[in-house]
Amino acid sequence: MTTSEKALALKALHEAPEILQVVNVWDAISAKVIADVPGTTAIATAGHSIAASFGYPDGGMPLDLALSGAKTIADAVELPVSADLDDGYDDPAETIRRAIGFGIVGANVEDRMRPFDEAVARVRAITAAAEAEGVAFQLNARTDAIVRGGDAPMEDRLAEAIRRGTAFLDEGAALVFVPGAIQREHVEQLVEGLGAGKLSIIGLPGALPAKEYEALGVARISYGPLTQRVALRALQNLGASLYAGGVIPEDTPTLN
Repeated sequence: MTTSEKALALKALHEAPEILQVVNVWDAISAKVIADVPGTTAIATAGHSIAASFGYPDGGMPLDLALSGAKTIADAVELPVSADLDDGYDDPAETIRRAIGFGIVGANVEDRMRPFDEAVARVRAITAAAEAEGVAFQLNARTDAIVRGGDAPMEDRLAEAIRRGTAFLDEGAALVFVPGAIQREHVEQLVEGLGAGKLSIIGLPGALPAKEYEALGVARISYGPLTQRVALRALQNLGASLYAGGVIPEDTPTLN
């Protein structure tokens, strides 16, 4: 598929009645492994995981590395790829233009609770840049109203997420990503405020199964850096087993 075709494919997945599950990856081999899992229809990068692979903290990875990491993943698979591009960096429109040039057809971009008008303007710049490229780029506009809400009551944080998310949708974002919303009552409020099929969430420990979120009207669920952490725990456990006298499990796939 061309980049434009992949963008349209991701758009169709976002707009389908079924929830889109994206299992986040961080390099070419993790992308290939997930792409080969039956039921995988799209790939999402985990910026936190890519950053960790190169020794950077979450949110501290240079733009060029973020883009090259996403490109490596897009080059490794035939599926649509949505990239985690932190806050869009200094010039979010240029960041998205470059990402599209690398075959990326969607992105998470954080507001980091910038002032409301500034956050909305950055979303507007991204969608305008994508339109100029002629690609139905799928912006999963993230608001940190819950996770960066400080001591504000949850009701106030939810209201702010809806206020910001509604403005992002009005500026052309495909979805609104609200980390921190996993409880049923919170998700219900967000769906009511943003509209069915417009909310994206992250499946943190304690989250409901994806099908239950689908029934509530959630469009997309991702798993962020948790996928890498599960893989690294398996590696750590294997190391401990080997040091204790164990061996590589017999059912381990052989190298091709």
